[in-house]
Amino acid sequence: MPTIKILPHPEYCPEGRQIESPAGTSVCEALLEHGIPIEHACEMSCACTTCHVIVREGYASLGQMDETEEDLLDRAWGLEPDSRLSCQAILAARDITIEIPRYTINHAKERH
Repeated sequence: MPTIKILPHPEYCPEGRQIESPAGTSVCEALLEHGIPIEHACEMSCACTTCHVIVREGYASLGQMDETEEDLLDRAWGLEPDSRLSCQAILAARDITIEIPRYTINHAKERH
């Protein structure tokens, strides 16, 4: 079962964390199943960029990016060459390391 190493994020995962999820699971699903509340405003339907992550290690082991994801990523805050939408990034057999960007573009999110 592949391991996802999550680098520290001040809001979602302050200490960083390592979790395991079965191959075939999206990164977003894995994070949510392990209590890491990454934003996913479109409910994982590949219609926004709020679940954007940067894959620091293991990028090549994720499933291929389709054109819809590629087009959406162009609008993501903090886009990098190894960026993915976590709802579309499907785990394979190898471990990955991800960073959740500090900000997202979510005009509907309520701030307290």
